[in-house]
Amino acid sequence: MIKGYLSITKPGIIVGNLISTAAGFFLAAKAESATSMLLLCTLAGVALIIASGCVINNIFDRDIDSRMARTSQRLLVRGEINVDHAFIYAIVLLLAGTALLYQQTNPLTAVVVLLGYVFYVFFYTMWYKRTSVYGTLIGSISGAVPPLAGYLAVTNYISLEGVLLFSLFCLWQMPHSYAIAMFRLQDYRQAGIPVLPVVSGIDKARKHMMAYVIAFNAVALGLYLVGNTGYEYLVVASAVCFMWTRVTFRRMTADNFEAWSKTVFKHSLIVVMSFSAVLGVELIPLSF
Repeated sequence: MIKGYLSITKPGIIVGNLISTAAGFFLAAKAESATSMLLLCTLAGVALIIASGCVINNIFDRDIDSRMARTSQRLLVRGEINVDHAFIYAIVLLLAGTALLYQQTNPLTAVVVLLGYVFYVFFYTMWYKRTSVYGTLIGSISGAVPPLAGYLAVTNYISLEGVLLFSLFCLWQMPHSYAIAMFRLQDYRQAGIPVLPVVSGIDKARKHMMAYVIAFNAVALGLYLVGNTGYEYLVVASAVCFMWTRVTFRRMTADNFEAWSKTVFKHSLIVVMSFSAVLGVELIPLSF
């Protein structure tokens, strides 16, 4: 049963978001003092709140999940976990994460993460995901909160560097999410989720993805020009941005769009891990 309750928090999503949280923390720690304990408390608090949001998502999306092959065997869909118990579980996770961030980081970080929670649970899960092609954009806002939370945990103020970091991960989310929607196109159609590839077709989705990747590249460069990143960041960012741009601009047809989208998706993971890793590596010479 413990394993079941752990599974409805979507551990894979939590890990992915913690990587970006660490990226924001490492970036801020290049100019502000920070400790390993602060990092651990930040990661734990963010993880608990994300876990709560994922549980609520699982509860609310039971009807959608039952129509998708990938999600039809989830425990809440099959009734193996009581919905009321899951809701209480989500509330406990939310309160624990909020208290941890408020007490061990700062109130600003707690408020920003809670705003991200509201966007994910209410605006994305309960509203736009089901009704609008702009659901992915709303979801990208909540998805970009973890790196900003990591940044604010150190600085306790919002700067241009923090805004660029938030924008970077917002832009990253869009082609990443559209790629998933493209190689799982049939699932999304069956569930009636109005993502761009379903509503407007794969060709239009690809054009949007290319535009978002170009914008991502520009913001990544801007973060180097106005932020506290070093030459290591510039080298790694240039390499992964070139790589992601190259695969995204490859020719796509109705015959190869699934393989194309999977390649774009895999490269998007390399991008986010590379950005996080280089910011951590740059931090090594500093006192931490």
